[in-house]
Amino acid sequence: MSLERIDKLLSSTGKWSRKEIKDLVRHGRVLVDGKAVARAEEKVDRETVCLIVDGKPVDCSPFVYVMLDKPAGLLSATEDSRQPTVLDLLPPELKRRGLFPVGRLDKDTTGLLLLTDDGGLAHQMLSPKKHVDKVYFAQVEGRVGPEDVSALAGGMVLEDGLHCLPAGLEPLEDGSSCLVTLREGKYHQVKRMLAARGKPVLSLRRLSMGPLTLDRGLKPGKWRFLSAQERAELQRLKGTQ
Repeated sequence: MSLERIDKLLSSTGKWSRKEIKDLVRHGRVLVDGKAVARAEEKVDRETVCLIVDGKPVDCSPFVYVMLDKPAGLLSATEDSRQPTVLDLLPPELKRRGLFPVGRLDKDTTGLLLLTDDGGLAHQMLSPKKHVDKVYFAQVEGRVGPEDVSALAGGMVLEDGLHCLPAGLEPLEDGSSCLVTLREGKYHQVKRMLAARGKPVLSLRRLSMGPLTLDRGLKPGKWRFLSAQERAELQRLKGTQ
């Protein structure tokens, strides 16, 4: 059992500063297991404590996981002095948590983006050794055919010498759109592979990443916290070696 200070737990949510937390405690607005806290420095077990502020339960989970439907026009970065980033879509308390995108989507690429402060999970999802599948929906110029499927399945070496691992390519009914499955995430990889096949990408959207699938109920620019089941699936991935 690991005990942590109440003020540290509350400040880690990003909702309150240490000074605000002391004021909350002083006025009896913080309850631990149903009883008012006497001192902000009191220690509790994060895993079992029932922490309530102003009548509302506080999630004491050590990490935050957010699913975002990234719109076009935003950078997949934590900050940029000249252009808006995906973090600008979040409320201030989440931005203060120090969330970051797990992997990057190009500025004009849309779709699934995971934001978290869990560095261990991010490493597992992005590690080449883990081979975490990423599925993209692409619209291209021209028509995708069996030769393109074979080329991606065999692994490609691009003109600049980039070696691409074997990738999945599934042409869709209209012939000019397809699903691309990668197990790596090199710079502009989907666009570069399809361009090498004479099929320049017109639009690109990520649909899934490992166990996560983009929530169809989300609209571009909107986000939600991961469900308990989604978090559990990520933890299973994180727990594998």
